[in-house]
Amino acid sequence: MKKDISPFLIRIGLGIVVLWFSINQILNPTNWTFLVPGYTNFLNPADVIYINAALEAIIGLLFILGFFTRIIALIFSIHLIPIIIALGYGPIAVRDFGLLMASLSLVFSGSGNFTLVNFIKRKN
Repeated sequence: MKKDISPFLIRIGLGIVVLWFSINQILNPTNWTFLVPGYTNFLNPADVIYINAALEAIIGLLFILGFFTRIIALIFSIHLIPIIIALGYGPIAVRDFGLLMASLSLVFSGSGNFTLVNFIKRKN
């Protein structure tokens, strides 16, 4: 039971962080457009931010609920790699590297027992 605390805490922490970024991107997309890579120049930068925010909102909620944790963690890890590379060395990239490592830990550990699905199963 104790070993299930770590994936739970990582899931909740990642979920809250990712949701926070998602909400900020939705409320203030122009604050984030400088991060939009040049290869998306055929799209409006604000639209790219809205698409990213929607993706991150889904990822954050699924982390918190514990649904499809390994798959979502893999998708989020893959999502972070080009961001880290594009940013280069600096505080934001180092933070994102920490998020990448936490996400990869969930790829290997899974969600643990503290998930909404397991909670519902115990109630029935």
